[in-house]
Amino acid sequence: HVQLVESGGGSVQPGGALELSCQATGNFFSIHTWGWYRQAPGKDRELVATISGSNTQYSKSVTGRFTISKDIFKSIVYLQMKDLKPEDTAVYYCKGGFYYYNDYRETAFVELWGQGIPVTVSS
Repeated sequence: HVQLVESGGGSVQPGGALELSCQATGNFFSIHTWGWYRQAPGKDRELVATISGSNTQYSKSVTGRFTISKDIFKSIVYLQMKDLKPEDTAVYYCKGGFYYYNDYRETAFVELWGQGIPVTVSS
């Protein structure tokens, strides 16, 4: 049973910075891909950044301002956000793909979402 717990976020003025973290707990033996997504009011959920191995990808709107990183020993993924803009206001979700052994000792894969954490950028 794998769970994702997000922390960080909050309110900040334009130009400010915040850091989000997402920790995976439970019985798994490998993490395939981590990602951060966001959903602004009235809009669809969109990809913000992903990390797989040492490869990272970012949406155009956050490139150069956001950094995704991970601590494989602690099973935590981070999203460092700087130079925040009002349009970054959204609920941010982490997503992870996990390999684990099921009840039959077979390798299984599951993708999970975090609970979501709000980020508000406003003056």
